[in-house]
Amino acid sequence: MTGTRVLAVLVLSLAAQLTAPIARAAPALLSQGRPVTASSTESAAFPASAAVDGDPGTRWSSGFGDPQTLQVDLGSAQQLSQVVLSWEAAYARAFTVQASTDGTTWTSLHATTTGAGGTQTLNVTGSGRYVRLTGTQRATQYGYSLWEFQVYGGGPAQPGDVLLSYGKTGTASSSQNDGACPGCLPAKAFDRDPATRWATSATTGWVDPGWITVDLGAPAAVHRVVLQWDPAFAVAYQLQVSDDNANWTSIYSTTTGKGFKETLAVNGSGRYVRMYGTARSNGYGYSLWGFDVYGTGGNPAPPPPAPPAPHFPGTLVWSDEFNGAAGANPDASKWTAETGPGVNNELEYYTNNNNAKQDGRGNLVIQVRREATPGSACPPDPVSGSTTCQYTSGRINTAGKFSFTYGHVEANIKVSGTQGLWPAFWLLGANFFSGTPWPACGEIDIMEHVGKAPNLAYATLHAPAYHGAGGVGGPYDLGQDVSAGFHRFGLDWDATHMTFSVDGTAFQTINRDTVESTRGPWVYDHPFFLILNNAIGGDFPGPPGAGTVLPQDMVIDYVRVYQ
Repeated sequence: MTGTRVLAVLVLSLAAQLTAPIARAAPALLSQGRPVTASSTESAAFPASAAVDGDPGTRWSSGFGDPQTLQVDLGSAQQLSQVVLSWEAAYARAFTVQASTDGTTWTSLHATTTGAGGTQTLNVTGSGRYVRLTGTQRATQYGYSLWEFQVYGGGPAQPGDVLLSYGKTGTASSSQNDGACPGCLPAKAFDRDPATRWATSATTGWVDPGWITVDLGAPAAVHRVVLQWDPAFAVAYQLQVSDDNANWTSIYSTTTGKGFKETLAVNGSGRYVRMYGTARSNGYGYSLWGFDVYGTGGNPAPPPPAPPAPHFPGTLVWSDEFNGAAGANPDASKWTAETGPGVNNELEYYTNNNNAKQDGRGNLVIQVRREATPGSACPPDPVSGSTTCQYTSGRINTAGKFSFTYGHVEANIKVSGTQGLWPAFWLLGANFFSGTPWPACGEIDIMEHVGKAPNLAYATLHAPAYHGAGGVGGPYDLGQDVSAGFHRFGLDWDATHMTFSVDGTAFQTINRDTVESTRGPWVYDHPFFLILNNAIGGDFPGPPGAGTVLPQDMVIDYVRVYQ
């Protein structure tokens, strides 16, 4: 559920891929949002840019003739390892994929005369700034049409390359430290915490140029730089190296920076590495969630170890089957009851398990009922007008008792379903109460349901760069009222993706690369704890009204976690 949340415990290590040398890192998506050209388009509704926008619902479509080309500019010469073509029905029977450093001389990466359409994943070897698809034989009477044209690479690393910038000292042209961005100092770009960032000062730093420098501690050979930008990114900038922090040599330059995540293959040497911005993307300054430098030499410090990778379907590591006696509270060794008013303009008062009881038939029941709580304060009730909380409900969590990183988690739930109700099954970062506020701690909503949309179940991710109504995710239409029966709501979660399912049917996969390349940092490589609650009112479901039927029960058969 969106909004600030509950109890939490330990701050543990972040980022599964962050500890690995580049040689073990997954290839980066290089083509997302880059400049692209085509030999033709069917119409203005199907532009070339649609093939690299990260939206699987938009596409490029060519004119109805042979040959046709689609070409993407990666911004600089890159090592290339994979090309993924997601074809619409109008696919290529014969085509080539080529690379070029100058846009004039081309080297073949792949060629076929037996293309079968669908999604084609092509493992390639080569390098170049430009990658071109040329279709020479259409499979239909129409043109060529691609939902997505994805180019991956940025490596391979040179032998011995490691992360050099972790925990190092940084300096900058200015820094922000106010209510809008507290403690946004240079060190935050090098701490490997994807939820903290450096930003130029709001009073003196929204000017050009703006820069940030890292001291690697000793001379180093620099081979790769990864920038994770905030929306205040650089359109034009250089990456520079220096031996003395005074005389600088440029090793990368662009005037077409696209922001979000940029993975740049470079070659230079020096103790100091600087991002030197000369043109901002908007009226604000410059801001980086992460500035990671890879290479050899320097004085590197090992980052925190990565969480172990899960194995699907995995082994059961924690569960609650709710087999207690009728009227029994949730197992206190597993769950803590949260008490007090809700957030997000909700109208309930959460009680100390008065509204969360086992039913003696293998279920936990969380009930919302009309019941005033004297001395409490809630937003005005639209039915009575009172600002004393007019409803009670329950919310329980496993903070301090069980948290986990990665795996498969599912719950079998019969949701409540009436106007203004908001049952949810979700995860919150376990570092919340040790000093990491929402949404920096991260939130994973496995199931949210609102009475005003009876057929829909929602799955959403929330982080500093995307939260609330801007969270990453969406609904699944069950084709019937979700509250009509029990449904299994599940999540498969690892360092690269999250896949959400209902009754064993996967309906949404959110990939790390896509999020980092289009929305912002991935903040889900650390422990999270479980939450069950049944809210009424609030920003998402809207208020109860004359059509609201109470009491309403959210019934949970089990919750299980596998790793």
